[in-house]
Parts: sequence; C-alpha cells; structure tokens
Amino acid sequence: MVVVAVVQEGGKESCEYAAASSSSPVSMTAWIVMAWNGVLEYCAESGLVMGVVERLNGVLQRQGVQKLVEPDEFCLAVGSIALTLVGYYYLMGRRHVRRRKRLAEDLRVARLQVESLQEQLLAEQAKDMQRLQKQKQQQQQQEASSHEGEKQSKNREVRIFMDGAFDMMHYGHMNAFRLARSLGTHLVVGINSDVTITQCKGAPLMNDEERLAMVKGCKFVDEVLPESCPYIMNKEYIDFVISKYNIDYVIHGDDPCIVDGKDVYEAAKKAGKFQSIPRTEGVSTTDIVGRMLLMTKEHHYPSKTDTIISTESDEEDGEHNAKDMDAGSVRSRTLSDAGDARPNRWMVLGHKSKFLTTSHMLRNFSAGVKAPEPHMKIIYIDGAWDMFHCGHVAILEAAKKRGDYLIVGIHGDAVVNRIRGSNLPLMNLHERVLSVLGCRHVDDVLIDAPYDVTPEMVASLKLDEVVRGSQSDDDRHESYRHAYPKHKNMFVVLNSPNDFSMNHILERIKKNQDTFQSKIDRKKRAEESYYQERYYGNNGNSNMNGTTIEPSNGSGSAAAAVSSKSS
Repeated sequence: MVVVAVVQEGGKESCEYAAASSSSPVSMTAWIVMAWNGVLEYCAESGLVMGVVERLNGVLQRQGVQKLVEPDEFCLAVGSIALTLVGYYYLMGRRHVRRRKRLAEDLRVARLQVESLQEQLLAEQAKDMQRLQKQKQQQQQQEASSHEGEKQSKNREVRIFMDGAFDMMHYGHMNAFRLARSLGTHLVVGINSDVTITQCKGAPLMNDEERLAMVKGCKFVDEVLPESCPYIMNKEYIDFVISKYNIDYVIHGDDPCIVDGKDVYEAAKKAGKFQSIPRTEGVSTTDIVGRMLLMTKEHHYPSKTDTIISTESDEEDGEHNAKDMDAGSVRSRTLSDAGDARPNRWMVLGHKSKFLTTSHMLRNFSAGVKAPEPHMKIIYIDGAWDMFHCGHVAILEAAKKRGDYLIVGIHGDAVVNRIRGSNLPLMNLHERVLSVLGCRHVDDVLIDAPYDVTPEMVASLKLDEVVRGSQSDDDRHESYRHAYPKHKNMFVVLNSPNDFSMNHILERIKKNQDTFQSKIDRKKRAEESYYQERYYGNNGNSNMNGTTIEPSNGSGSAAAAVSSKSS
C-alpha cells in the first residue's frame, strides 16, 4: 500500500521514500522495477523507437497482421533480450573463459612434458645406436679373425650332391632332383660311369654321353660333374667331392642301396653328410623297360583287363603300316565285376595309370613357368615325346634358340597310338607331360595338343614360328597337319642335332632281351620287397638308412622322389 501511494502522489516523494528506505530488500526491488519502467517509457517516447515501431507495423500490416506492436512492448522485448545476454555473460561466460584458460594451461604443460619425453627418447636411441655400432664393430672384428671361407648362415649357399646311373632317365629322376635341390640352394649331380655300372650290375642301356645330356637338360640340376663318378663311392672319393665342390649333403632315396653286401653310401653316412628323400611311387626304370619287354598296354589300362588281339582294321584308328600291324591291333576291354566275359566297353588309351598324377606334382614341375611377354618371339613344336631321351633334349634346345619362348605341344595317348600303333605310347600323357616340363629348354607345354596346327591355335597362343625336327616318326602326316603354318610362311624344319630315337632303345633291348629280362625280374622282386616292407612291415614305417627328410614342398603321398641308383 505504501508503494502505491507514493506512486500516486508524485515522483519526488516516491524517490525520497525509496532513497530513505534503500536499505530494505523490498524497497530495493520496487525501486528497480520503477527504474525499469521509467527507462521503458523514455525509450518508447523516443523518436528513434517510434520510427522503428512504425516501420515494423507497416511490414506487419502488409503481411495481414491485425494486432500491431506498441512502442512499450517493443522496448520491453529488446530490453529483456539485452538483459538476458548481459546476465548470461556475467553468470556463464566468465566461467567458460576461465575454463578455456585452464585447458590452455594444461595443454601447455602437456606439450612441455611431450618435448621432455622426446628428448629422453632421442637420448636413449642415441645410446642404442652407439651400442649397436660397438657390437657391429666387435662382430666385424670377430668375422675378420675367423676362417676366410666362413659365411653368415643367412647368405650361405647350401650345396647338395647327388649321384646315380640315371639310365633311361625319366620324370621320377627329375622329381628326385627337384626334392634334392629343395634341401639346399645348389644341386651338383654326378653320373656313374659305364665301366663301374657294368661291374656292379650290368651294362646300362645308355652310354655316358647320352646320360650326361639328359641330366644336363633337367631344369632342377645346377651343375654336373665333368668327370664320371664311381658307382660305389669310397671315403677318399666322398672327401674329394665334398672338398672340391664344397658339398654340404649327399642325397639318395630312402630305399637301401646295397651292392655285394656293401652300402654304397656308407662313407657319406659316416662323415655325417648323408640325407635321404622318399622315392617316387608308381614309376621306375624297371617298370618302363618291362613295358617294352611285355609289349602290352597295361600302362594305359586298369590292371584287370581282357586283352583282345584283333587284325581287323578300324577307320577311327586310322591307317597303320605293315610294321605297326605285325602282331595285330592290341586292344583291351574290362570285364564286369559279376564275371561276365562280355566287354563292358572299349577302353580309351590313358584311361588309368599306375602313377598317381596330382595337381600338386604338376605345380611342382611347373615351378618357374611364366607367361610370355608381349615382345617375345614364341616358338611352337609338338610331338609324342614318348620315352623322353637325349634326342628330344637336343631338338628342344635347337628350337629354343630360334626365339625367346618355347611352347611344346604333347599329343594325347589316343592320337599317338592311332599314328604309331602297337603298344605306343609306352608312357601315358601325364608321364610325358612331367618329362617335358622337367626340361630346362621348355617354357610351357600344351597338354593334349591338337594334332593339326590350326589358325585358331596359332592366334590363341600367339605363335610366331612352328618348327619340327628333320627326324620325325610322323613324316607321312606332315603334308597336311602343318598346312596352315606352311601357308603363312611360319613353318621351319630344323636339322635334328641328334639322330637318337626310341628305336635305338628298342633295338638295344631286343639285342640283349634275355639279359634285360633277368635283370628286370630281379629288380621287380626287389621293388616288391621294398613296398611290402614300406607299407606292411614295421607298422607301416619304411626302413631307412640315415636321416630321411621330406621337404615341405614335396609331392605328397601320390609321388615323391625316386632312387637315383636306378637301372
């Protein structure tokens, strides 16, 4: 009631009352309210505010607003906003400023700490570098004082030595070379001389030069001894080879190699330099020579077959000359499980092989095979490549010299048999593919290659030249199967560097058939005894001399390595 009376009586008395009662909280609030009202009235009556309100109302009227803004309302809104901002600044803004200053100070201290830690780290790294440099100097001094030929283990070349007769060399020998080389970095191979082989187990089919050419042609062999080595190596010869060629290990298959009751590798084992590798199952020189002696197709068919001798001509098999048809056309058919004598169907060549070819084995033999680069000159040569021999190696080397990339086509079993007849090929397609892949002059192979070289084939393989040797078993068909390359002037006949052929092998076997038959029978009994002991004796574990090592990149259960002391 007092405040109202004062307001009605006039400003002077109310002001005096307020001044006199300024010590009271209620009076102070009333004074602030009155002062605020006075400021609002003053602002509302000012020309500036009136002008602003008038323009604002004009805008609102054009927008269709009915209720207009009063000057005092406008001043009240603006004043409230101003007071809110000022109050927020004093109440909250200063607190934020203080917090930011505190965070900035913390950041500065943290940076100082980081700089200090970095300096400590650099100091420790400098000490470590000094220690390492000191250790390196000590190590260099130790190496300088050690033997001149000593090398660091990580850079040291591991040299492997392997010897054998390698007579009738086949892909089993090549796989043995591959496994032996996988135990080190450099493979040195010694070839037993004709004289020592004859003294120990009879004359070999191939002479020294022919066997040397085959071993040199294998891509897994790094070096071949220039001189022949004895079949039985004594301690003096082992020491000579190890010293002269810096050999670390002597390698042989895990089957015992006993001649006249004496272990061939006894000296190497006593020297602690012997390691063994598992032999290849499903292939041996004994088996291959046996195929020639038996003149059957068991290497193409399942073991349970009914062999039929037929002299009837077959249009699908093509025309055979009189020599091919002397004994008739050999075919096989499988008997049913129920014992029916009637044939279930004609068997196709290459239907089944005793050798288990896996993709792992093919991949191992394909190691190093790369696609040709665009600028390379690509050469193509095809054939049966049966009983891969030194004549094949020589013509492949000559073909490779004509370009940068050599592709070798390998004809399928049915094609080879249709052209050559008899029981050929003696080795099935998979066996012949591995033999060709193991040759160092071959860059890639075309498996089951078309017999005719067609335009599509030339374009697909991007062939620049098609070659063949002057000596070939397929001369009667050359007039048409190379017609397209001849038309394109890309066909070349190479003079065969070597006249050796499979007929030479057959003639040698035929000349000494009784001797070889007796030798084969003896070797077969030894192999049967080996496999019997390997799989059924000693709880399935093989009886091995020395340490047996099967590398991680070996061929697995299907195939491994072969004894190098093969016939």
